[in-house]
Amino acid sequence: MNFKQINETNGQRTYVVVLDANEEAFSTLSKFATTYEMTAASVTAIGAFEKATVGWFDFASRSYRKIPVAEQCEVLSLLGDIATGDDGKASLHLHAVLGLKDGSTRGGHFIEGIVHPTLEVTIIETPAYMHRRHRKDLGISLIEL
Repeated sequence: MNFKQINETNGQRTYVVVLDANEEAFSTLSKFATTYEMTAASVTAIGAFEKATVGWFDFASRSYRKIPVAEQCEVLSLLGDIATGDDGKASLHLHAVLGLKDGSTRGGHFIEGIVHPTLEVTIIETPAYMHRRHRKDLGISLIEL
């Protein structure tokens, strides 16, 4: 992974983060956000994965039904946010739309993806604090304003 801060205006910082082949995207971005103590940011990305997993939240079971994508796919859209989780670390909430070789797509909550050949990520951090709190009644963590 390589990154560069490309702008800072009124406390708002913009980073470009480029992931390399074979890096796992979710854990790499989580580590980056935690290392730089990000408490409120938006995330967008494009690129490609050699394989990935997205999910669909099943409220009845309070868990994500995993949707594996076991082939090379284009990251048509990866977007979401960063807040502070209950553990005090950066908490990412990302959704992805992945394009397959036949033109069809798979999408949902982004769980993991092995980069191939690259993932180009833009993170816009704001000088604010957002907290993502686990909601026992729903079984998921949501931003609490």
